[in-house]
Amino acid sequence: MTMGEVSSDTPADKQHGTTRTGVRHAHHAGRPAPAPTPASAGRPGQPRRTAFAEGAERLRAAATTEPGRLRIIGAVLALLVVAFGAVTAWQTTDRAAAADDVLHSSQPLSSDAADIYRSLADANTAASSGFLAGGQETAASRDRYEKDISTAAAKLVTAAAASDPGSPSEAAISKLNKLLPEYKGLVERARTYNRQGYPVGGAYLRYANDKMQSEMLPAAEDLYKKENDKLRSDYGNATPYPWAAIALGVLALAALGWAQHRNYRRTNRVLNHGLVGATAFATVVLLWLVVGHSVARAGLNDSYDHGVRSLNVLHDARIASLKARGNENLSLVARGAETITVGDTTYDAFYYDFDKDMKALGKGLTEAERLADDKSGGEPVKAAEANMTVWKQRHTSARTEDENGNYQQALDKVIGAKGATGECFDSVDNNLRTAIAHEQAEFGQSAGDGRDAMTGLPIGAAVLAGLGAAGALLGIGRRLSEYR
Repeated sequence: MTMGEVSSDTPADKQHGTTRTGVRHAHHAGRPAPAPTPASAGRPGQPRRTAFAEGAERLRAAATTEPGRLRIIGAVLALLVVAFGAVTAWQTTDRAAAADDVLHSSQPLSSDAADIYRSLADANTAASSGFLAGGQETAASRDRYEKDISTAAAKLVTAAAASDPGSPSEAAISKLNKLLPEYKGLVERARTYNRQGYPVGGAYLRYANDKMQSEMLPAAEDLYKKENDKLRSDYGNATPYPWAAIALGVLALAALGWAQHRNYRRTNRVLNHGLVGATAFATVVLLWLVVGHSVARAGLNDSYDHGVRSLNVLHDARIASLKARGNENLSLVARGAETITVGDTTYDAFYYDFDKDMKALGKGLTEAERLADDKSGGEPVKAAEANMTVWKQRHTSARTEDENGNYQQALDKVIGAKGATGECFDSVDNNLRTAIAHEQAEFGQSAGDGRDAMTGLPIGAAVLAGLGAAGALLGIGRRLSEYR
Protein backbone atom coordinates (compact mmCIF):
# COMPACT_ATOMS: atom_id res chain seq x y z
CA MET A 1 0.00 0.00 0.00
CA THR A 2 1.40 3.38 -0.95
CA MET A 3 1.47 6.45 1.19
CA GLY A 4 -1.53 7.86 -0.65
CA GLU A 5 -3.75 4.89 0.00
CA VAL A 6 -5.96 5.23 3.01
CA SER A 7 -8.09 2.15 2.62
CA SER A 8 -8.93 -0.40 0.05
CA ASP A 9 -12.41 -1.05 1.47
CA THR A 10 -15.14 -1.00 -1.13
CA PRO A 11 -18.63 0.40 -0.51
CA ALA A 12 -19.99 -3.10 -0.40
CA ASP A 13 -17.52 -3.97 2.33
CA LYS A 14 -18.62 -0.98 4.33
CA GLN A 15 -22.24 -1.84 3.79
CA HIS A 16 -21.71 -5.23 5.37
CA GLY A 17 -19.85 -3.72 8.26
CA THR A 18 -16.43 -5.34 7.58
CA THR A 19 -13.16 -4.63 5.81
CA ARG A 20 -10.98 -6.62 3.63
CA THR A 21 -8.44 -6.67 6.39
CA GLY A 22 -11.08 -8.07 8.71
CA VAL A 23 -12.00 -10.74 6.19
CA ARG A 24 -8.44 -11.62 5.63
CA HIS A 25 -7.82 -11.96 9.33
CA ALA A 26 -10.86 -14.14 9.68
CA HIS A 27 -9.76 -16.28 6.82
CA HIS A 28 -6.34 -16.72 8.33
CA ALA A 29 -8.05 -17.66 11.62
CA GLY A 30 -9.83 -20.45 9.79
CA ARG A 31 -13.41 -19.27 10.66
CA PRO A 32 -15.99 -16.92 9.14
CA ALA A 33 -16.57 -13.48 10.57
CA PRO A 34 -19.32 -13.51 13.25
CA ALA A 35 -22.68 -12.06 12.22
CA PRO A 36 -23.76 -9.04 14.23
CA THR A 37 -26.64 -9.59 16.78
CA PRO A 38 -29.39 -7.09 17.53
CA ALA A 39 -28.96 -5.28 20.85
CA SER A 40 -32.44 -6.37 21.99
CA ALA A 41 -31.91 -10.09 21.50
CA GLY A 42 -31.28 -12.16 24.61
CA ARG A 43 -28.39 -14.41 25.08
CA PRO A 44 -28.69 -17.92 23.57
CA GLY A 45 -30.37 -20.37 25.99
CA GLN A 46 -32.00 -17.68 28.21
CA PRO A 47 -35.85 -17.37 28.41
CA ARG A 48 -37.49 -14.23 27.13
CA ARG A 49 -38.15 -11.72 29.93
CA THR A 50 -41.73 -11.04 30.99
CA ALA A 51 -43.42 -7.66 30.91
CA PHE A 52 -43.55 -7.69 34.71
CA ALA A 53 -39.80 -8.23 34.97
CA GLU A 54 -39.15 -5.43 32.50
CA GLY A 55 -41.50 -3.14 34.42
CA ALA A 56 -39.80 -3.98 37.70
CA GLU A 57 -36.44 -3.20 36.17
CA ARG A 58 -37.68 0.16 34.91
CA LEU A 59 -39.10 0.88 38.37
CA ARG A 60 -35.77 0.08 39.99
CA ALA A 61 -34.01 2.27 37.46
CA ALA A 62 -36.43 5.12 38.15
CA ALA A 63 -35.92 4.75 41.89
CA THR A 64 -32.23 5.56 41.49
CA THR A 65 -33.07 9.19 40.66
CA GLU A 66 -34.90 11.71 42.84
CA PRO A 67 -37.56 12.54 40.20
CA GLY A 68 -38.26 8.85 39.80
CA ARG A 69 -38.59 8.38 43.55
CA LEU A 70 -40.94 11.34 43.77
CA ARG A 71 -43.18 9.91 41.06
CA ILE A 72 -43.38 6.59 42.93
CA ILE A 73 -44.15 8.36 46.21
CA GLY A 74 -46.89 10.43 44.58
CA ALA A 75 -48.52 7.37 43.04
CA VAL A 76 -48.45 5.47 46.35
CA LEU A 77 -49.90 8.42 48.29
CA ALA A 78 -52.71 8.93 45.79
CA LEU A 79 -53.49 5.20 45.79
CA LEU A 80 -53.63 5.05 49.60
CA VAL A 81 -55.93 8.06 49.89
CA VAL A 82 -58.26 6.80 47.14
CA ALA A 83 -58.35 3.31 48.70
CA PHE A 84 -59.16 4.88 52.07
CA GLY A 85 -62.07 6.81 50.58
CA ALA A 86 -63.37 3.83 48.60
CA VAL A 87 -63.33 1.43 51.57
CA THR A 88 -64.90 4.09 53.81
CA ALA A 89 -67.71 4.65 51.30
CA TRP A 90 -68.25 0.90 50.92
CA GLN A 91 -68.33 0.05 54.63
CA THR A 92 -70.44 3.04 55.67
CA THR A 93 -72.91 2.39 52.86
CA ASP A 94 -73.44 -1.17 54.12
CA ARG A 95 -73.88 0.01 57.70
CA ALA A 96 -76.23 2.82 56.76
CA ALA A 97 -78.36 0.38 54.74
CA ALA A 98 -78.51 -2.03 57.70
CA ALA A 99 -79.47 0.83 60.05
CA ASP A 100 -82.23 1.85 57.65
CA ASP A 101 -83.46 -1.76 57.58
CA VAL A 102 -83.57 -1.77 61.39
CA LEU A 103 -85.70 1.37 61.41
CA HIS A 104 -88.00 0.75 58.46
CA SER A 105 -88.02 -3.00 57.81
CA SER A 106 -86.97 -5.58 60.38
CA GLN A 107 -88.22 -3.85 63.56
CA PRO A 108 -91.63 -2.90 62.10
CA LEU A 109 -91.98 -6.46 60.79
CA SER A 110 -91.03 -7.82 64.21
CA SER A 111 -93.71 -5.61 65.77
CA ASP A 112 -96.20 -6.75 63.12
CA ALA A 113 -95.42 -10.38 63.97
CA ALA A 114 -96.02 -9.62 67.65
CA ASP A 115 -99.31 -7.91 66.71
CA ILE A 116 -100.34 -11.00 64.73
CA TYR A 117 -99.75 -13.18 67.78
CA ARG A 118 -101.50 -10.71 70.09
CA SER A 119 -104.48 -10.28 67.74
CA LEU A 120 -104.98 -14.03 67.43
CA ALA A 121 -104.71 -14.57 71.18
CA ASP A 122 -107.07 -11.66 71.87
CA ALA A 123 -109.56 -12.93 69.28
CA ASN A 124 -109.54 -16.29 71.05
CA THR A 125 -110.16 -14.55 74.36
CA ALA A 126 -112.97 -12.41 72.93
CA ALA A 127 -114.58 -15.50 71.39
CA SER A 128 -114.60 -17.32 74.74
CA SER A 129 -115.94 -14.23 76.53
CA GLY A 130 -118.77 -13.93 74.01
CA PHE A 131 -119.53 -17.63 74.34
CA LEU A 132 -119.83 -17.32 78.12
CA ALA A 133 -122.31 -14.47 77.66
CA GLY A 134 -124.45 -16.77 75.51
CA GLY A 135 -127.40 -15.01 73.93
CA GLN A 136 -126.44 -11.84 75.80
CA GLU A 137 -123.12 -11.38 73.97
CA THR A 138 -122.37 -7.67 73.88
CA ALA A 139 -121.69 -5.70 70.73
CA ALA A 140 -118.35 -4.61 72.21
CA SER A 141 -117.25 -8.23 72.64
CA ARG A 142 -118.30 -9.11 69.10
CA ASP A 143 -116.60 -6.01 67.65
CA ARG A 144 -113.42 -6.80 69.54
CA TYR A 145 -113.31 -10.29 68.05
CA GLU A 146 -113.93 -9.02 64.52
CA LYS A 147 -111.33 -6.27 64.90
CA ASP A 148 -108.72 -8.76 66.09
CA ILE A 149 -109.37 -11.09 63.17
CA SER A 150 -109.17 -8.19 60.70
CA THR A 151 -105.94 -6.92 62.28
CA ALA A 152 -104.34 -10.37 62.09
CA ALA A 153 -105.36 -10.76 58.43
CA ALA A 154 -104.04 -7.29 57.49
CA LYS A 155 -100.73 -7.84 59.30
CA LEU A 156 -100.33 -11.20 57.55
CA VAL A 157 -100.69 -9.45 54.18
CA THR A 158 -97.99 -6.94 55.16
CA ALA A 159 -95.67 -9.66 56.42
CA ALA A 160 -96.22 -11.75 53.28
CA ALA A 161 -95.28 -8.81 51.05
CA ALA A 162 -92.04 -8.27 52.98
CA SER A 163 -90.96 -11.91 53.34
CA ASP A 164 -88.47 -13.55 51.01
CA PRO A 165 -89.80 -16.30 48.71
CA GLY A 166 -89.11 -19.74 50.15
CA SER A 167 -88.08 -18.38 53.57
CA PRO A 168 -89.26 -19.86 56.90
CA SER A 169 -91.28 -16.68 57.49
CA GLU A 170 -93.19 -17.24 54.28
CA ALA A 171 -94.01 -20.81 55.35
CA ALA A 172 -95.36 -19.61 58.71
CA ILE A 173 -97.45 -16.90 57.03
CA SER A 174 -98.90 -19.38 54.53
CA LYS A 175 -99.85 -21.71 57.37
CA LEU A 176 -101.61 -18.94 59.28
CA ASN A 177 -103.46 -17.77 56.16
CA LYS A 178 -104.78 -21.31 55.75
CA LEU A 179 -105.73 -21.83 59.42
CA LEU A 180 -107.39 -18.45 60.03
CA PRO A 181 -110.61 -19.13 58.03
CA GLU A 182 -110.82 -22.62 59.55
CA TYR A 183 -110.67 -21.12 63.03
CA LYS A 184 -113.32 -18.53 62.18
CA GLY A 185 -115.63 -21.25 60.92
CA LEU A 186 -115.32 -23.23 64.15
CA VAL A 187 -116.03 -20.13 66.27
CA GLU A 188 -119.14 -19.30 64.24
CA ARG A 189 -120.44 -22.84 64.64
CA ALA A 190 -119.82 -22.65 68.38
CA ARG A 191 -121.75 -19.37 68.58
CA THR A 192 -124.64 -20.71 66.51
CA TYR A 193 -125.10 -23.82 68.65
CA ASN A 194 -124.60 -21.82 71.85
CA ARG A 195 -127.37 -19.36 70.96
CA GLN A 196 -129.67 -22.33 70.31
CA GLY A 197 -128.78 -23.79 73.69
CA TYR A 198 -126.98 -26.89 72.35
CA PRO A 199 -124.10 -28.13 74.54
CA VAL A 200 -122.16 -29.11 71.40
CA GLY A 201 -121.34 -25.42 71.03
CA GLY A 202 -118.84 -25.75 73.90
CA ALA A 203 -117.15 -28.64 72.11
CA TYR A 204 -116.75 -26.56 68.95
CA LEU A 205 -115.27 -23.68 70.95
CA ARG A 206 -112.81 -26.00 72.68
CA TYR A 207 -111.89 -27.42 69.28
CA ALA A 208 -111.35 -23.87 67.96
CA ASN A 209 -109.24 -23.07 71.01
CA ASP A 210 -107.18 -26.22 70.49
CA LYS A 211 -106.52 -25.22 66.87
CA MET A 212 -105.49 -21.77 68.06
CA GLN A 213 -103.26 -23.01 70.89
CA SER A 214 -101.63 -25.97 69.14
CA GLU A 215 -101.31 -24.71 65.55
CA MET A 216 -101.94 -21.02 65.03
CA LEU A 217 -100.19 -19.46 68.00
CA PRO A 218 -97.08 -21.66 67.59
CA ALA A 219 -96.91 -20.61 63.91
CA ALA A 220 -97.33 -16.95 64.92
CA GLU A 221 -94.64 -17.36 67.59
CA ASP A 222 -92.30 -18.92 65.03
CA LEU A 223 -92.89 -15.96 62.70
CA TYR A 224 -92.17 -13.59 65.58
CA LYS A 225 -88.89 -15.36 66.37
CA LYS A 226 -87.82 -15.35 62.71
CA GLU A 227 -88.44 -11.62 62.41
CA ASN A 228 -86.56 -11.02 65.66
CA ASP A 229 -83.62 -13.02 64.30
CA LYS A 230 -83.66 -10.81 61.19
CA LEU A 231 -83.74 -7.72 63.41
CA ARG A 232 -80.73 -8.91 65.41
CA SER A 233 -78.91 -9.68 62.15
CA ASP A 234 -79.51 -6.13 60.90
CA TYR A 235 -78.21 -4.73 64.19
CA GLY A 236 -75.17 -6.97 63.81
CA ASN A 237 -74.52 -5.53 60.34
CA ALA A 238 -75.08 -1.91 61.35
CA THR A 239 -73.06 -1.57 64.56
CA PRO A 240 -69.53 -3.09 64.06
CA TYR A 241 -66.75 -0.55 63.64
CA PRO A 242 -65.36 -0.24 60.06
CA TRP A 243 -61.89 -1.35 61.08
CA ALA A 244 -60.62 -1.79 57.51
CA ALA A 245 -61.45 1.83 56.63
CA ILE A 246 -60.00 3.12 59.90
CA ALA A 247 -56.76 1.18 59.38
CA LEU A 248 -56.41 2.51 55.83
CA GLY A 249 -57.04 6.04 57.07
CA VAL A 250 -54.32 5.77 59.70
CA LEU A 251 -51.94 4.29 57.11
CA ALA A 252 -52.69 7.08 54.60
CA LEU A 253 -52.08 9.77 57.22
CA ALA A 254 -48.83 8.10 58.30
CA ALA A 255 -47.64 7.96 54.68
CA LEU A 256 -48.54 11.60 54.11
CA GLY A 257 -46.70 12.60 57.27
CA TRP A 258 -43.63 10.66 56.22
CA ALA A 259 -43.68 12.26 52.76
CA GLN A 260 -43.81 15.76 54.26
CA HIS A 261 -41.03 14.97 56.70
CA ARG A 262 -38.90 13.65 53.83
CA ASN A 263 -39.63 16.77 51.83
CA TYR A 264 -38.57 18.97 54.76
CA ARG A 265 -35.31 17.10 55.28
CA ARG A 266 -34.37 17.37 51.60
CA THR A 267 -35.50 20.93 50.87
CA ASN A 268 -35.67 22.54 54.32
CA ARG A 269 -39.18 23.72 53.42
CA VAL A 270 -41.66 23.36 56.24
CA LEU A 271 -44.86 23.08 54.18
CA ASN A 272 -45.89 21.58 50.87
CA HIS A 273 -49.34 22.95 50.13
CA GLY A 274 -50.51 19.97 48.15
CA LEU A 275 -49.45 17.44 50.77
CA VAL A 276 -50.87 19.58 53.59
CA GLY A 277 -54.19 19.74 51.75
CA ALA A 278 -54.20 15.97 51.21
CA THR A 279 -53.49 15.44 54.92
CA ALA A 280 -56.31 17.79 55.89
CA PHE A 281 -58.83 16.00 53.63
CA ALA A 282 -57.79 12.56 54.90
CA THR A 283 -57.99 13.76 58.50
CA VAL A 284 -61.50 15.12 57.99
CA VAL A 285 -62.64 11.81 56.47
CA LEU A 286 -61.11 9.77 59.30
CA LEU A 287 -62.61 11.97 62.03
CA TRP A 288 -65.99 11.99 60.29
CA LEU A 289 -65.84 8.20 59.99
CA VAL A 290 -64.89 7.56 63.62
CA VAL A 291 -67.15 10.19 65.21
CA GLY A 292 -70.09 9.61 62.88
CA HIS A 293 -70.02 5.86 63.29
CA SER A 294 -69.56 6.13 67.06
CA VAL A 295 -72.64 8.35 67.31
CA ALA A 296 -74.58 6.01 65.02
CA ARG A 297 -73.49 2.98 67.04
CA ALA A 298 -74.49 4.66 70.31
CA GLY A 299 -77.92 5.53 68.92
CA LEU A 300 -78.53 2.04 67.56
CA ASN A 301 -77.34 0.37 70.77
CA ASP A 302 -79.62 2.66 72.77
CA SER A 303 -82.53 1.82 70.48
CA TYR A 304 -81.91 -1.87 71.15
CA ASP A 305 -81.28 -1.66 74.89
CA HIS A 306 -84.10 0.76 75.68
CA GLY A 307 -86.39 0.04 72.78
CA VAL A 308 -86.25 -3.44 71.29
CA ARG A 309 -85.48 -5.28 74.54
CA SER A 310 -88.30 -3.48 76.37
CA LEU A 311 -90.67 -4.07 73.46
CA ASN A 312 -89.91 -7.80 73.43
CA VAL A 313 -90.55 -8.09 77.17
CA LEU A 314 -93.76 -6.04 76.96
CA HIS A 315 -95.05 -8.03 73.99
CA ASP A 316 -94.40 -11.28 75.86
CA ALA A 317 -96.12 -9.93 78.98
CA ARG A 318 -99.14 -8.84 76.97
CA ILE A 319 -99.39 -12.21 75.28
CA ALA A 320 -99.16 -13.94 78.67
CA SER A 321 -102.05 -11.81 79.96
CA LEU A 322 -104.13 -12.66 76.88
CA LYS A 323 -103.47 -16.37 77.26
CA ALA A 324 -104.29 -16.18 80.97
CA ARG A 325 -107.60 -14.48 80.22
CA GLY A 326 -108.44 -17.04 77.55
CA ASN A 327 -107.72 -19.95 79.91
CA GLU A 328 -109.77 -18.30 82.64
CA ASN A 329 -112.77 -18.09 80.32
CA LEU A 330 -112.32 -21.59 78.92
CA SER A 331 -112.18 -23.09 82.39
CA LEU A 332 -115.83 -22.00 82.76
CA VAL A 333 -116.72 -23.11 79.23
CA ALA A 334 -115.28 -26.60 79.77
CA ARG A 335 -116.72 -26.96 83.32
CA GLY A 336 -114.04 -29.43 84.32
CA ALA A 337 -114.15 -31.48 81.11
CA GLU A 338 -110.44 -30.89 80.45
CA THR A 339 -107.98 -32.09 83.10
CA ILE A 340 -104.24 -32.59 83.42
CA THR A 341 -102.29 -34.82 85.80
CA VAL A 342 -99.00 -33.58 87.20
CA GLY A 343 -97.31 -36.13 89.42
CA ASP A 344 -100.10 -37.63 91.51
CA THR A 345 -102.34 -34.58 91.33
CA THR A 346 -105.04 -33.87 88.78
CA TYR A 347 -105.82 -30.27 87.85
CA ASP A 348 -108.32 -28.48 85.67
CA ALA A 349 -106.27 -28.04 82.48
CA PHE A 350 -107.30 -24.43 81.92
CA TYR A 351 -106.79 -23.36 85.53
CA TYR A 352 -103.37 -25.00 85.47
CA ASP A 353 -102.41 -23.07 82.33
CA PHE A 354 -103.85 -19.88 83.83
CA ASP A 355 -101.46 -20.14 86.78
CA LYS A 356 -98.48 -20.62 84.45
CA ASP A 357 -99.51 -17.63 82.35
CA MET A 358 -99.91 -15.39 85.39
CA LYS A 359 -96.42 -16.34 86.59
CA ALA A 360 -95.06 -15.44 83.15
CA LEU A 361 -96.97 -12.15 83.27
CA GLY A 362 -95.54 -11.31 86.70
CA LYS A 363 -91.96 -12.03 85.59
CA GLY A 364 -92.46 -10.03 82.41
CA LEU A 365 -93.80 -6.98 84.26
CA THR A 366 -90.91 -7.10 86.74
CA GLU A 367 -88.38 -7.19 83.88
CA ALA A 368 -90.22 -4.45 81.97
CA GLU A 369 -90.11 -2.19 85.03
CA ARG A 370 -86.38 -2.80 85.36
CA LEU A 371 -85.79 -1.93 81.70
CA ALA A 372 -87.95 1.21 81.79
CA ASP A 373 -85.55 4.16 81.75
CA ASP A 374 -88.00 6.99 82.46
CA LYS A 375 -91.20 7.79 84.30
CA SER A 376 -93.38 7.63 81.21
CA GLY A 377 -92.26 4.07 80.53
CA GLY A 378 -92.31 2.87 84.14
CA GLU A 379 -95.69 4.16 85.31
CA PRO A 380 -97.87 2.04 82.96
CA VAL A 381 -95.92 -1.06 83.95
CA LYS A 382 -96.40 -0.35 87.67
CA ALA A 383 -100.11 0.19 87.04
CA ALA A 384 -100.28 -3.13 85.20
CA GLU A 385 -98.62 -4.87 88.17
CA ALA A 386 -101.24 -3.41 90.51
CA ASN A 387 -104.01 -4.56 88.14
CA MET A 388 -102.49 -8.04 88.02
CA THR A 389 -102.50 -8.28 91.81
CA VAL A 390 -106.22 -7.46 91.96
CA TRP A 391 -106.89 -9.84 89.07
CA LYS A 392 -105.30 -12.73 90.93
CA GLN A 393 -107.38 -11.97 94.03
CA ARG A 394 -110.63 -11.85 92.10
CA HIS A 395 -109.73 -14.98 90.16
CA THR A 396 -109.13 -16.88 93.39
CA SER A 397 -112.62 -15.89 94.54
CA ALA A 398 -114.19 -16.89 91.21
CA ARG A 399 -112.38 -20.23 91.19
CA THR A 400 -113.58 -20.98 94.68
CA GLU A 401 -117.18 -20.40 93.61
CA ASP A 402 -116.68 -22.62 90.54
CA GLU A 403 -115.11 -25.44 92.54
CA ASN A 404 -117.99 -25.23 95.03
CA GLY A 405 -120.51 -25.68 92.22
CA ASN A 406 -121.70 -22.07 92.16
CA TYR A 407 -121.30 -21.64 88.42
CA GLN A 408 -123.38 -18.47 87.98
CA GLN A 409 -121.58 -16.70 90.81
CA ALA A 410 -118.24 -17.70 89.29
CA LEU A 411 -119.39 -16.48 85.89
CA ASP A 412 -120.42 -13.11 87.33
CA LYS A 413 -116.99 -12.73 88.95
CA VAL A 414 -115.30 -13.39 85.57
CA ILE A 415 -117.45 -11.54 82.98
CA GLY A 416 -119.74 -9.52 85.21
CA ALA A 417 -120.47 -5.85 84.69
CA LYS A 418 -118.61 -4.68 87.79
CA GLY A 419 -115.89 -6.09 90.03
CA ALA A 420 -115.11 -8.94 87.61
CA THR A 421 -111.71 -10.22 86.53
CA GLY A 422 -112.46 -8.88 83.06
CA GLU A 423 -111.96 -5.33 84.35
CA CYS A 424 -108.51 -6.24 85.65
CA PHE A 425 -107.56 -7.90 82.38
CA ASP A 426 -108.68 -4.85 80.38
CA SER A 427 -106.67 -2.57 82.67
CA VAL A 428 -103.55 -4.73 82.33
CA ASP A 429 -103.96 -4.80 78.54
CA ASN A 430 -104.49 -1.04 78.25
CA ASN A 431 -101.48 -0.23 80.44
CA LEU A 432 -99.28 -2.60 78.46
CA ARG A 433 -100.50 -1.02 75.22
CA THR A 434 -99.49 2.40 76.59
CA ALA A 435 -96.06 1.13 77.63
CA ILE A 436 -95.51 -0.49 74.22
CA ALA A 437 -96.43 2.74 72.40
CA HIS A 438 -93.93 4.66 74.57
CA GLU A 439 -91.11 2.20 73.96
CA GLN A 440 -91.90 2.12 70.23
CA ALA A 441 -91.53 5.90 70.09
CA GLU A 442 -88.22 5.71 72.00
CA PHE A 443 -86.96 3.07 69.60
CA GLY A 444 -87.87 5.19 66.58
CA GLN A 445 -86.12 8.25 68.01
CA SER A 446 -82.88 6.45 68.94
CA ALA A 447 -82.69 4.32 65.79
CA GLY A 448 -83.45 7.36 63.63
CA ASP A 449 -80.66 9.34 65.31
CA GLY A 450 -78.27 6.46 64.75
CA ARG A 451 -79.13 6.18 61.07
CA ASP A 452 -78.97 9.95 60.53
CA ALA A 453 -75.46 10.12 62.03
CA MET A 454 -74.17 8.34 58.91
CA THR A 455 -76.09 10.50 56.44
CA GLY A 456 -73.80 11.79 53.69
CA LEU A 457 -70.76 9.94 54.98
CA PRO A 458 -70.30 7.55 52.00
CA ILE A 459 -70.52 10.32 49.38
CA GLY A 460 -68.58 12.80 51.49
CA ALA A 461 -65.77 10.30 52.09
CA ALA A 462 -65.47 9.56 48.37
CA VAL A 463 -65.37 13.25 47.40
CA LEU A 464 -62.88 14.25 50.10
CA ALA A 465 -60.66 11.28 49.32
CA GLY A 466 -60.61 12.30 45.65
CA LEU A 467 -59.61 15.83 46.63
CA GLY A 468 -56.95 14.43 48.94
CA ALA A 469 -55.47 12.28 46.16
CA ALA A 470 -55.41 15.29 43.84
CA GLY A 471 -53.66 17.33 46.53
CA ALA A 472 -51.01 14.66 47.00
CA LEU A 473 -50.32 14.53 43.25
CA LEU A 474 -50.16 18.33 43.01
CA GLY A 475 -47.77 18.51 45.93
CA ILE A 476 -45.43 15.95 44.40
CA GLY A 477 -45.81 17.63 40.99
CA ARG A 478 -44.62 20.90 42.51
CA ARG A 479 -41.42 19.19 43.65
CA LEU A 480 -40.94 17.52 40.27
CA SER A 481 -41.17 20.87 38.51
CA GLU A 482 -38.00 21.93 40.27
CA TYR A 483 -36.03 19.32 38.29
CA ARG A 484 -37.12 20.59 34.88
